[in-house]
Amino acid sequence: MSIDWRISSFNGALLAAYFIPTWAILACRIMVAPIRSIFERPNVSLALFASDHLHLAAIGMVRTAWLLALGRLIVVGFFAVFIMLLTRPAIRRGGGCDEALAVALGIGSLICFAMMAMAALVHEPEAMRLHATELLMLLGTAIVMLVERPAKRQAGQGTQTPALGEPQLLHREPA
Repeated sequence: MSIDWRISSFNGALLAAYFIPTWAILACRIMVAPIRSIFERPNVSLALFASDHLHLAAIGMVRTAWLLALGRLIVVGFFAVFIMLLTRPAIRRGGGCDEALAVALGIGSLICFAMMAMAALVHEPEAMRLHATELLMLLGTAIVMLVERPAKRQAGQGTQTPALGEPQLLHREPA
């Protein structure tokens, strides 16, 4: 069995397989028709909250929809960068792709939590369930990343660098 794949990397790849197409399609729909698409189920909590509690006019609703689309596209972009970094075995083994995944998880969790809170305020149970499910998926992966130990270096894989302030001596074999 290969030990190249960490649990958080595999879980992040599964999340990316869900979030990249889903959120990209939602963002593209918002860009094409902002008012119509903001009142669809995945976005309705923001639309109702903005119109009922913030009393936004039509142009304010359009700007809010575009801001939501931008946030979702940023998350999609970070998931795509994570997938691209995941394809390189050296980066995957060293955990170099974890930063992109962490940013996607952080921003995505923030968006999902805000949308879930708005859905609760405007009494939209279906939207609240959707955003709670997405939030739990993102937080589950974040917890796995926090609990999982860093990848161990195998013997001869990397060079040991001396600590700061430690003298560096050349070890030469007598000729």
